[in-house]
Amino acid sequence: MQRLHGQELRLAHLVDAGLDRLPLPGHGRTLERWRQLAAVAAHDLSLVKLFEGHTDALAILAELDGPEPLPGSRWGTWCAEPPDARLSFESTGRDGRLRISGTKAWCSGAAEVTHAVVSGWDRDGQPCLAAVAMGQPGVSVTGQGWRAVGMAGSGSVDVIFDQALAEPVGQAHDYTGRPGFWQGGIGVAACWFGGALGIADSTRARSRDSSDVHRQAHLGGIDVALSGAAALLREAAARIDARPDLPCPELALRTRLAVEAAAEQVLRHAGRALGAGPLCRDVVFARAMADLPVYLRQSHAERDLAALGKAVADSRAEPPWAL
Repeated sequence: MQRLHGQELRLAHLVDAGLDRLPLPGHGRTLERWRQLAAVAAHDLSLVKLFEGHTDALAILAELDGPEPLPGSRWGTWCAEPPDARLSFESTGRDGRLRISGTKAWCSGAAEVTHAVVSGWDRDGQPCLAAVAMGQPGVSVTGQGWRAVGMAGSGSVDVIFDQALAEPVGQAHDYTGRPGFWQGGIGVAACWFGGALGIADSTRARSRDSSDVHRQAHLGGIDVALSGAAALLREAAARIDARPDLPCPELALRTRLAVEAAAEQVLRHAGRALGAGPLCRDVVFARAMADLPVYLRQSHAERDLAALGKAVADSRAEPPWAL
């Protein structure tokens, strides 16, 4: 048996203990799913990057009737589409399987997972998904593509595929066309929230019995930011469970942007409240403060703000901020 180490060891433990079998989004327990993602994130953001990708892959396979994951398998979800790193899908002509070739970027946990759901393009230029086993000829995990200090433990490197065998998942355009795409996007925001929560808990613990009014003010700012984000996550979960069949792009954009803003406020307040001491002497706190800003850049920032603003302006419904 291959020796396990680092993030793989902890992800493997979560999988082996069955803790990865989260409630599927839109099945009545969406908030419970997000709470579990947030709990892992509060513990370790690099770990939750792998855990979220694994649980997202399981949700995609369930939603699109993909292959049944093998017991103990660990999955990645690699669907970023930079213009210089794309996969081509070719039919083998046998059993509906595919051959995939090209370079895939931003492959979190590439050295740790056993399988992955990957996006690519068929011969007609249509976007598609496939499930691929990593331990086969034609799959090469590189050491390229990641130089950041933040989220270093996620191992988000480039993977090269050379005629590797894969199984199709769903039909063309299913990845972004399904309701689960937007539901999963809010799941990522739950991870951001959990990372901010871990930093907030450390700040609160260090602020007990402190008479420093400036530290207390920063803790108050953290409370306001996280309380608002938590309320919006709870509302989003309830709306998804009420209408799981509907895509929810505006809800996803609004929730993600609100959580992003709250997390940025927590980072600012925590650093100012505690000063350089824990940033230099507490490895867990320092790592979280370095990891979270990198993870937040999975947001599209002003592009998402512009998309949300256009949707709000064009909507015939009541404004979303009405009581």
